[in-house]
Amino acid sequence: MRIISASQVRELLPMPVCVDAVARAMRAASTGSAQVPPRQFYPLPDGVGTYGLMPGASSELDCFGAKMISLLPDNPRQGRPAIQGFVALFDRPTGDVAALIEGAMLTGLRTAAASGVATRALAREDAVTCGIFGTGVQAETHIDAMRAVRNIERVLIWGRDQSRATEFARTQSERCDFDVVVATAEQAAASDIICTVTGSPVPVVAGRWVSAGTHINTVGAHTLDSREVDSELVAAAALYVDSLVSNRNEGGDIMIPIAEGAIEESAIVGEIGQVLNGSIPGRRDEQQITLYNSLGITAQDLYSADYVFREAVRQGVGTEVDLS
Repeated sequence: MRIISASQVRELLPMPVCVDAVARAMRAASTGSAQVPPRQFYPLPDGVGTYGLMPGASSELDCFGAKMISLLPDNPRQGRPAIQGFVALFDRPTGDVAALIEGAMLTGLRTAAASGVATRALAREDAVTCGIFGTGVQAETHIDAMRAVRNIERVLIWGRDQSRATEFARTQSERCDFDVVVATAEQAAASDIICTVTGSPVPVVAGRWVSAGTHINTVGAHTLDSREVDSELVAAAALYVDSLVSNRNEGGDIMIPIAEGAIEESAIVGEIGQVLNGSIPGRRDEQQITLYNSLGITAQDLYSADYVFREAVRQGVGTEVDLS
């Protein structure tokens, strides 16, 4: 068995490669060649968080596996990731344990890569500005994902904590080859591309702020009673999801407007994998608002982990452990 650390995942899985791996995963999930049962979350007895199990397999891969994570929302205040865990890969022909791959870094990369896949498929080709709502790990990886698929020239950062937003913008400006600046929510929402990665239970983006032709990735909300954008915006947009089943179970950004009567469930055009496979349309014209609601599915972890494992073997990276 090969153990692969967070730093090794980061090195082996550059964002453009991760975007391509996740695109393969989304195609497979929508055609049925990847089997991804609904993920299971369980509350911890003391109420500090949850832990989750996410199994998956694909006929396209020589491995199958599962991600196991802890989700403790207060962790970032102590300088730890909210999500920690690992992906276990098994060899499909033999059932041998092939690898344990650190899960927080993998999740951070593949989640942003999923937004990159949707942005590459749905955003205007001439999109050059990006509004990021949030200042955590996903804010940074989403900057990388957006610049992997569009020629981003300027990023506008909004955060609930002004000092954190200012510091985040400063560090990202030093890291990137374009301007990263702090903005009001309304200013950030005027961008060509919007990514919401806040985890807020209530909307942080209002439909009245968003211009025609914008593409939005909603990422931070993952329960039926939480959302990051308001019903006005959802009603104005062509809606896409990673999984129709997951959206019904967890997608508050879309399911709350449905419950309110603002839209019908038929307003969902379909899954992003169907766009990639050519079975449903993508962007209709330059004026259309498109919205991708990202909840994350195990296929994204599985395909990303498979790439990391194969590269680790090829490069001789990771620690070999004999379980016998």
